[in-house]
Amino acid sequence: MSVAYSVAGGIATLVLDRPEARNALNLAMCDALIEAAARAAADESVRVVLVRADGPVFCAGADLKERQGMSEEQVRQRRAKAFAAYAALEALPMPSLAVVQGPAVGSGCEIAAACDFIVATPEASFRTPEALRGTVGATQRLPRVLGKRLAKDLMFTGRALTAQEAMQAGLVARIVAPENLAKVIQDLCAEIVKAPSQALRLAKRAIDRGVELDPQGALEAELDAIEEQLASGRWMGKR
Repeated sequence: MSVAYSVAGGIATLVLDRPEARNALNLAMCDALIEAAARAAADESVRVVLVRADGPVFCAGADLKERQGMSEEQVRQRRAKAFAAYAALEALPMPSLAVVQGPAVGSGCEIAAACDFIVATPEASFRTPEALRGTVGATQRLPRVLGKRLAKDLMFTGRALTAQEAMQAGLVARIVAPENLAKVIQDLCAEIVKAPSQALRLAKRAIDRGVELDPQGALEAELDAIEEQLASGRWMGKR
């Protein structure tokens, strides 16, 4: 299995599980991420999704060894499957959280950034060297978070953002010492799990839609969410 999936206490955990390959993203992992995201989205008991990795590397990027001997069409299909995997994570209706404890390179940055927010340890780093490797990728999601100038710096030079730099740039929400990580993640998930799930889902939808719209359109996205909540009868905080 390239992605381990489990559910407990309202928390779905997706673990990138190719530590022998530094969790490099291959076709099997793309398919597994899509399947795991679909399972979580369809499970009414799931209130938050954790995405983390086995081993010291969150994800070393695309598995370049897999591409050896591929035809142009096979490469095209493989890249499309990766985009589908990122989109599946980004489209999760419930809150999602990436836990990054080591390097996140290329596809690793995409996976982490597709989640709603990132908790990192000081050992985490973020790098997008696709152009330096002679390919194209990570050109859309990261610039929307980091701004185009910093994204270009990373892409054109291979620079790695430290966890602290990534937090200053808005990519990482919190930096937590490794010895405190388990407790912090437990507490974060507990807060999310006990909150009204519909309100969280509607708030996530309104935010994600709103940032792509002008101020009037963004306000309408929030008003639509409010109307949906009122119509459901759950506006008093009921789950």
